[in-house]
Amino acid sequence: MATPAHAATIPDLPLHALARAQAQVNALVLGKPDQIKLSFIALLAGGHVLIEDLPGLGKTTLAQAISATLGLSFQRVQFTSDLMPADVLGISVYDAPAHEFRFHPGPVFTQVLLADEINRAPPRTQSALLEAMAEHQVTLDGVTHVLPQPFFVIATQNPVDLSGTFPLPDSQLDRFLLRFSLGYPDPDSERALLTGIERREQIALVQPQLSVADVLALRSGVERVHASEALVNYILALLDRSRTHPGVEVGLSPRAGLALLRAARAHALLAGRTHVLPDDVQALFVAVAGHRLVSSSDTGTGTMLADAILASVAVD
Repeated sequence: MATPAHAATIPDLPLHALARAQAQVNALVLGKPDQIKLSFIALLAGGHVLIEDLPGLGKTTLAQAISATLGLSFQRVQFTSDLMPADVLGISVYDAPAHEFRFHPGPVFTQVLLADEINRAPPRTQSALLEAMAEHQVTLDGVTHVLPQPFFVIATQNPVDLSGTFPLPDSQLDRFLLRFSLGYPDPDSERALLTGIERREQIALVQPQLSVADVLALRSGVERVHASEALVNYILALLDRSRTHPGVEVGLSPRAGLALLRAARAHALLAGRTHVLPDDVQALFVAVAGHRLVSSSDTGTGTMLADAILASVAVD
């Protein structure tokens, strides 16, 4: 596939500051450069991330480090079995002196929301986030409330075989642009964590490397990244293969294709390019597709199927 003759960078975007921001988060969350890159890609693409892992591996630290580095407001919600939708979205309370109801916004009214252990809450509470994640707004009592921009959800999920978990429905999973795991740190990173300054103290001292205006400009810049017809055909081939692969019961939807293209554009921008390469698509396909694919019985996980689909489609 030929590389388009575009300029190497988009000159009016704060790409140097973006690189500094990514480096700063890497200094706070040690040994996880790939996962940090995926988080930045999701943020720039206007999507959300789902991190599936055991407790205590740095998911909260990642969310706090990103919000502090980007100068964004941050809220954390601990999802539990008794959490109600109003605990996340907010509630209207009657103001007797004013003879009217007043809306008290919930923690979803922030720029970075950490939905911690989201699959410990019942489905009704999980679904309370659907409109917020898809439309960046909340409708209660017939009134629509717009969320702050940018709005970025980092949700964590315990492995579904742990007790007290409720599997996320397909409609909820589809709202997440990317899914990945952090995993255990490497020995050098773990030693640095044990012997260095506590992460929370370090995060409290960091200076924002980007402004809200910078983040919004970068999001707009993602839309300007060029995808050639051949690149789009490659994505279409991946989508088609996901629907015909013998191990897949439910393949990727058109929405998944849009998500893949948007993420690939953000991946290219993060690399300082104005055009998408097949490498961008290949680097993100498993993270975009793995949680969206539904496998037939005894054919492996969605992640395994995504790997197989990617390997079976050639680049023209």
